Amino acid sequence: MGQGTPGGLNRQLPGDRKNDGDKKEKKFEPAAPPARVGRKQRKQKGPEAAARVPTVTPLSKCKLRLLKLERIKDYLLMEEEFVANQERLKPQEEKTEEDRSKVDDLRGSPMSVGNLEELIDENHAIVSSSVGPEYYVGILSFVDKDQLEPGCAILMHNKVLSVVGLLQDDVDPMVSVMKVEKAPLESYADIGGLDAQIQEIKEAVELPLTHPELYEDIGIKPPKGVILYGEPGTGKTLLAKAVANSTSATFLRVVGSELIQKYLGDGPKLVRELFRVADDLSPSIVFIDEIDAVGTKRYDAHSGGEREIQRTMLELLNQLDGFDSRGDVKVILATNKIESLDPALLRPGRIDRKIEFPLPDIKTRRRIFQIHTSRMTLADDVKLEEFVMTKDDFSGADIKAICTEAGLLALRERRMKVIHADFKKAKDKVMFKKKEGVPEGLYM
Repeated sequence: MGQGTPGGLNRQLPGDRKNDGDKKEKKFEPAAPPARVGRKQRKQKGPEAAARVPTVTPLSKCKLRLLKLERIKDYLLMEEEFVANQERLKPQEEKTEEDRSKVDDLRGSPMSVGNLEELIDENHAIVSSSVGPEYYVGILSFVDKDQLEPGCAILMHNKVLSVVGLLQDDVDPMVSVMKVEKAPLESYADIGGLDAQIQEIKEAVELPLTHPELYEDIGIKPPKGVILYGEPGTGKTLLAKAVANSTSATFLRVVGSELIQKYLGDGPKLVRELFRVADDLSPSIVFIDEIDAVGTKRYDAHSGGEREIQRTMLELLNQLDGFDSRGDVKVILATNKIESLDPALLRPGRIDRKIEFPLPDIKTRRRIFQIHTSRMTLADDVKLEEFVMTKDDFSGADIKAICTEAGLLALRERRMKVIHADFKKAKDKVMFKKKEGVPEGLYM
């Protein structure tokens, strides 16, 4: 067995060949793909690399997906709750719509405007109107009872007089139109003369509203009101317009005849409403023109209308100097006949300053003529000094009428300039009308 050829050692057995084939197959297997494709990643060194937590890629995507699904779930829950509420409230809405249609039918008929005198309970009240006595009526369920208070304006059914609504704007419409929204164009520069009157009204009306500390420093109370009196056409209303133009305070203007109402109690109510609005909009100025319409001397009245006028005047006296303070509300009265006014209206405390407007003197006439002729095209022969020095009693309104009439006479003859003869004719015409005369031979 030990004998054999030397090459016998190199012979391979069949099993050995099989093992060699396995070795060759493993040697030629394709290598595994690289774990990362692209630029080579640098390895971090130091303690940061040791403490670094490996990133797990799917974590952020799963978190975002979870949040999205939670939002969808919340939305679906809200939608489900909304649908359930709609189904639950649908019968109630139908009932409300039916009630609303009934209310509209009820309010479609004409309604009376009245006042709430007293609240008895949540469903009953005592109301009154200007054309009848007081009534005990019911309050319908759809009326907002939180807004009801004694003295407010309400809507009543025209037959049963039950309260069916509330007038939100409780300001009387007549008082609303008394507020001057757009300031007049007249200013103090448009007033000829009257320097003393302008100074007095500024001290009594404008200065207390703009600089009340001056009166406190000197230790006096500012005047509550002034009265402007004088002949017609002397500039009383014009001065009031200039005050409205120059001041930033709220300006309320009213004519005395507007305070006289048809039904009993409406006149005093309008006076109260006027001063209440003035107090709400303070600082404010109340200008009452032609005060002699309601402020005449008291006498034994025999008719209901005369007694109502006197009641209106008594309410005006109370508002001018009553129990309640008026604050920053100033009153300007104007009249042509101060001698006919009631003494209680003119006493200090109500009207602290009386400003007289006399007929213009020579200097004032010259100034008024300059104001009215400043925009007119005058011929060279016009001599205004002749009309300034005349002995006729001219008021400021008469001078304006003369200038206007002279311009109309020039237009009649198709002239673009006013000559001296036009002023003479205009003066004669104005004076004849003022004296209620007729030119001689006019109707011959």
